[in-house]
Amino acid sequence: MSEEKQDILLFDSDTLAELVEKREITTLRNLLVAQPVPEIVSEIVELEPAARTLVFRLLPHAAAVEVFANLETDEQDELLQHLSDHETRKLLADLTPDDRTLLFEEMPGEVTRRLFQLLSPADLAETRELLGYPAESVGRLMTPDYIAVRPSWTIARAIEEIRAHGKDSETVNMVYVTDKAGKLIDAVRLRHFILAQPTDKVVEIMTYQPVSLSAFDDREEAVREMRDYDLFVLPVVDSDNVLLGIVTFDDVLDVAEEEATEDIHKSSGMKALRKSYRNASPWMLFSGRIGWLGVLVAAHLFSSGALEANEAALQASVALAFFVPLLIGTGGNSGSQAATMMVRALVTDDIEVSYWWRAFLKEMLVGVMLGVGLSLMAAALGYYRGGMDIALIVGLSMLSIVIIANLVGMTLPFVLTKFKIDPTVASSPLISTICDVIGLMVYFTIAKVLLGI
Repeated sequence: MSEEKQDILLFDSDTLAELVEKREITTLRNLLVAQPVPEIVSEIVELEPAARTLVFRLLPHAAAVEVFANLETDEQDELLQHLSDHETRKLLADLTPDDRTLLFEEMPGEVTRRLFQLLSPADLAETRELLGYPAESVGRLMTPDYIAVRPSWTIARAIEEIRAHGKDSETVNMVYVTDKAGKLIDAVRLRHFILAQPTDKVVEIMTYQPVSLSAFDDREEAVREMRDYDLFVLPVVDSDNVLLGIVTFDDVLDVAEEEATEDIHKSSGMKALRKSYRNASPWMLFSGRIGWLGVLVAAHLFSSGALEANEAALQASVALAFFVPLLIGTGGNSGSQAATMMVRALVTDDIEVSYWWRAFLKEMLVGVMLGVGLSLMAAALGYYRGGMDIALIVGLSMLSIVIIANLVGMTLPFVLTKFKIDPTVASSPLISTICDVIGLMVYFTIAKVLLGI
């Protein structure tokens, strides 16, 4: 293939597949070298396994390691099945400890045993140590590759240490100060070392205010700490404050994305999906959604019961039936809005459980304001459909339902949090179903009183 033709090639999965089929290896290799890792990842996952393996083998080794680390677990597993033991051993050796740990954590047991056999003794010991921490802990995210200096060292000696070991560290932007026992004393930005005089002591540029995490902290704590302190890397210590490793922002971003996705799934009334949608099987999607939908169907039996119990009211004024969807729909929407705001505020630590009473009063006021505005609109429609009696029933029902739904929506997340249950379980479908039942009871109670039934 001519150089001119190569320059106009599009980088997509179809082009890669065509080049593989024609065995235009040189063109393919040159095309890959010019692409950033995210682009390579997005395209090779669309290839057939055999073609994907060939393309992966043509990548420069450093790029191959990055590409592999960014693949889904299923895709990594499939790729490893096509690589030789030598290729796999080299790939594992160059993965960062946290990426290697994540790989072993997700792989099937038989695959993990095979990979363990390919690790060097040092990498094997490191991986086993990281795998000893709880599944959702900071210890699983951390890497033990960092730079540490002593407070008594001169700046010149510290910079020598940075130069000597910086290439093996996850980041050199933050340097950690530890004592002889390895206990964390401080975290100092690299620029302070660069700006200091070579003869100065490290202790002279220290602030003694390190922000650290326990290896057993939940990984969401790393997200909160980085957000609150505006840091890109955090040290991880044990119960004796000994520095074990660091957690970097790229690992935390992955966690934040995963947790946000999990919350979105739960708020929609489904089980959190642990894989990407592309790699999820129809059965996995079905099983994750059928549970809540089944519960909600059962819950709607109460709504049917409420309608059946108030059949006489419906027969007395057929116009009442016209407003059932409007009232229960508005109530469900209002409750879902309140629940969504409370869940997000609780998850992001904007408020705590102790804030419940103030939130109750605030949402009571908001509910009244919303209820008055919506009830006037509903009453006007009621007057048009059935006269003054229906207008009064619909208007009062709308006011009551919106206030109650707002309070139910804001209260449920607090209750779940109090009992150590993820507040995202207070999903929109659940709130809507609860508000449907309450709305029907309120509506027909007001109708019976005002119509004298």
